[in-house]
Amino acid sequence: MYVLLPMDSEDVQEASLTKIDDAKVWAQLLIESGELVEVNHNTDKDAFENFSEAAVVINDNEYVWPFMEKSMMVLVAHTQRSIDDIVEAYLFKELHDLAY
Repeated sequence: MYVLLPMDSEDVQEASLTKIDDAKVWAQLLIESGELVEVNHNTDKDAFENFSEAAVVINDNEYVWPFMEKSMMVLVAHTQRSIDDIVEAYLFKELHDLAY
């Protein structure tokens, strides 16, 4: 599954999840068989070669309609900020559904 994240840096080790409007770069994660397989970066969230099936945002107040219009699942990482923490939370189903 491809998961899209708004990040504040391209550095995988240092990057943190950020608000959509503050995103300097978008990370697209490929998660397969319970592990992170690939991380791609782009300044344009729509420029990735593969379609993202889910987007992870920092809180419930983010403007997520562009993702929902593309039938993407939107998940909220209330406390997770690093890519490793988000992947772990995704695998253990600790990310929350968007509260309307």
